[in-house]
Amino acid sequence: MPRGLPTRILQKAAGIFLVCGAIAACATPRAQFTAAQQENAQLPGFPHVRVFADSQGAKLGTGSAKLESQKDFAFLALSGGGADGAYGAGILNGWSASQQRPEFTVVSGASTGALMAPFAFLGPAYDGTIKEIYTAGYAEQFVKSANVTNVIFNAGLISAGSANSIISQFITRRLLDDIAREHRKGRRLYVVTTNLDAQRPVLWDMGAIAASDRPDAASVFTEILTASASFPGVFSPVLIDVEADGHRFTEMHVDGETTDPIFVAPEKVLKSLAVTSSASAHKSIYVLINTKLEPTFEVTENTPLQVPSRAIFTLTKTERRNSILAAYDFARRNGFKFNLAYLPRDISDKGSVEFDTGYMRSLFEYGYEVGRSGQAWRSSPPQVH
Repeated sequence: MPRGLPTRILQKAAGIFLVCGAIAACATPRAQFTAAQQENAQLPGFPHVRVFADSQGAKLGTGSAKLESQKDFAFLALSGGGADGAYGAGILNGWSASQQRPEFTVVSGASTGALMAPFAFLGPAYDGTIKEIYTAGYAEQFVKSANVTNVIFNAGLISAGSANSIISQFITRRLLDDIAREHRKGRRLYVVTTNLDAQRPVLWDMGAIAASDRPDAASVFTEILTASASFPGVFSPVLIDVEADGHRFTEMHVDGETTDPIFVAPEKVLKSLAVTSSASAHKSIYVLINTKLEPTFEVTENTPLQVPSRAIFTLTKTERRNSILAAYDFARRNGFKFNLAYLPRDISDKGSVEFDTGYMRSLFEYGYEVGRSGQAWRSSPPQVH
């Protein structure tokens, strides 16, 4: 989820909401389906690659893969943050330069965290790709592609097709092959989207998709990343084709942070790897928040756009802190070392809401130096005063 809405987008949105009711009939009707069909829905050709992240006892895949070693276990959870994701990209690159970065057993990501998750999963060999995503001007391409007519026909200023075309440049055959190789070793890569129809978070096993060897694996992989990063109203929702009980329909998916700011419920995925009960393993959880976490003071303009925008991002920040507390509690109860990194609140925001490339490059360099210094991580959540 973006840290703030670009000014140009807010200006375009101002007139849009006044006419949305009048143009609602222009929307293409969707095929109806039941709650029971939603519960049983699967991607055609990709069975058991996803579950509702909030379901109790849910399992992904067959569970047949075994980790090659359980001496060291590292879980990395990546949050959203829009342009501020450049900070997390810098952290990962600097961490590699310090030669202290572990190989992650499990990586999860939501929103901008989902975009960097596949590359973080594969390690330093893909650090250059992460840097390119956040410093080469791709974020500005998103903003420039904003179009009022998209709202009428696609329910967002930036169409899903525009977002998909930018993201797809990085989803190569080599990338999928590398992810598939690590998946078969027992490592896991997860991405969270929000199913708006069900109002629930969905956890996707991206390694299983990569390892499927299907010709459409790259397009499905890209589609899910696009959905996870699609902030409602700014980006169009992503309609994903599924089937249940012989009936085909489309689900509506948006930004994963809408329902799950960071995936921090390891019980659901770690039990099958026999990690939580292993007292001999060196176990660590790393939570990388790709934006500011602490409250920041700002006199909010009393306008129909600034008030709800400020409220939304206040809610998001609060939910992130709650998720971190849940992760910290889990770590203490199960013998994991807890590690948290986030953008300090005294860093200037100038340029972030415009997805300015210069701002993102400077933020990347800052994150790089912090990551290389070894000072990025703290062992407990921040105290909010």
